Amino acid sequence: MRSAVRVCAGPGFVLDSVTCVDDHRGWSPVEAGSAHRLVLVRRGRFRRLADGRSSLVDPAYGYLSAPGEEERFAHPAGGDVCTSVRLSAGLWRRLAGEGTRPSRPGFYVDARLELAHRRLLAAARSGDAAFGLAEALLPLLSGALRQVAGRVPREAAGDVARRATSPAAIVDAAREAIACDHEAAGGLVPLAELLGVSPYQLSRAFTRELGVSLTHYRNRVRVGRALDRLERGEPGLARLAADLGFADQAHLTRTVRRHAGHTPTAMRRLLARPHG
Repeated sequence: MRSAVRVCAGPGFVLDSVTCVDDHRGWSPVEAGSAHRLVLVRRGRFRRLADGRSSLVDPAYGYLSAPGEEERFAHPAGGDVCTSVRLSAGLWRRLAGEGTRPSRPGFYVDARLELAHRRLLAAARSGDAAFGLAEALLPLLSGALRQVAGRVPREAAGDVARRATSPAAIVDAAREAIACDHEAAGGLVPLAELLGVSPYQLSRAFTRELGVSLTHYRNRVRVGRALDRLERGEPGLARLAADLGFADQAHLTRTVRRHAGHTPTAMRRLLARPHG
């Protein structure tokens, strides 16, 4: 028996935790997927048959599947737990390029990809799907594509006119969009679309130019806005979190503490104007 629990959803992708408790050596009936999927094992192992090729899938070996690809599974070792990331056709084209399909049954998950997998799960728990989770997905997909597609992910959309070419120009344009609350600045993928660059380019540009991730920078801006309102005596943290685009009050609290070293409640006391 197989069950899936939705962990998080972002712009163009869905992350599920899939648990299988089957215990059989024979192949399951044929399944044909409807979307591109990245699958990584957290615990256990199983066998996968796709396009006539059989492979053992375990924590050191993952796979990418394509829409319409016929798959069968066997679980001779018992149950397993996997992370499944389903990508929309539009996001796949944006990240992998037009017409890219896996040419190998799977890919080796080295220690760096294992760490990237764990960071993806940590980002999913943060509640920041539009930036934190999307940015954490990039190194995983990049590492997988390098192996199974025989190519590196495309750096930018060839059919989009580039308005910002150097890393510095990309960062400046992104910072301007974030500062003015442009609608596209609500997520990594739409922001990259606005700038006419790939999400990979946008993410790397921030690390190169500022020494911090785009997610970290965007949160820094939101923390500054939170401090402005706390200094003015903002009474409702839940409303503050919603106004600034945090998932909830707990997400706001974690982010403010990480950046400023204090909770919003403590910051409100520290910033209170003295009486008398």
